[in-house]
Amino acid sequence: MSAEDLARLIRERAGMEPVEFGLILGSGLGHLAGAVDGVAIPYADLPGFPHAGVSGHNPHLVVGTLEGRRVAVFGGRAHYYETGNPAVMRLPLEVLRVLGAERLILTNAAGSLRADIAPGDLMLLSDHINFSGLNPLIGEPTDARFVPMTAAHDPDLRAALRRAAAAEGVALPEGVYAWYSGPSFETPAEIRAIGRLGADAVGMSTVPEVILARFLGLRVAAISTITNMAAGLSEESISHDHTKAMAPLGAAKLEKLLRRMLADHGKSER
Repeated sequence: MSAEDLARLIRERAGMEPVEFGLILGSGLGHLAGAVDGVAIPYADLPGFPHAGVSGHNPHLVVGTLEGRRVAVFGGRAHYYETGNPAVMRLPLEVLRVLGAERLILTNAAGSLRADIAPGDLMLLSDHINFSGLNPLIGEPTDARFVPMTAAHDPDLRAALRRAAAAEGVALPEGVYAWYSGPSFETPAEIRAIGRLGADAVGMSTVPEVILARFLGLRVAAISTITNMAAGLSEESISHDHTKAMAPLGAAKLEKLLRRMLADHGKSER
């Protein structure tokens, strides 16, 4: 099914009003979709949508209103490590674009490499490192595949998120996120290497979606919820269960920040 056909199906269930913002939720953050006043559509009802197979994700697309803005919230993502395909989220993002969105906010759970960014904190991505070397545009036949990434993390969206964080009293340091393919966690040696390359946090998602979003003309910003210190930087045991348990510590802050950003964005456009 094409992106246009899927968008038509979604509009039949959620209404014709164009979407303004897309939001992709990371591990343990699915409850944010419940804050949207709208319609939840299971991925299983959207032919070609990936069925997020990771516990801690809620595979529904929720389309509706949040803080006065029309949003489409993806309650989970598919990862490269589930499919072996770095472009696994291409169709959902194509659908988002057809629905009218011009802006995308990505969230993820990540491990911190910085002592001043601890579990339960948030980190706004200023840039990223594609440590995996994989790219979702490999195989794209057109010259559009040569996407510039100099300002992939949109300066204006980042500024709006920083203003929202300041207004809500939420600390929001900026840092560089490194994409590690997973599903195994990183070794301490890999973390030392990533740190020397300039990474402040590490995770198993987000970078392919940033690349795809820029390819599709979407403006992007991304926020990590820090769930652990990266391998070798603390005595804590790193596991997916630990990630799911720690993600809610930052989720309340993240919800406040996103609500404020959407509300203030609406005011700025009036």
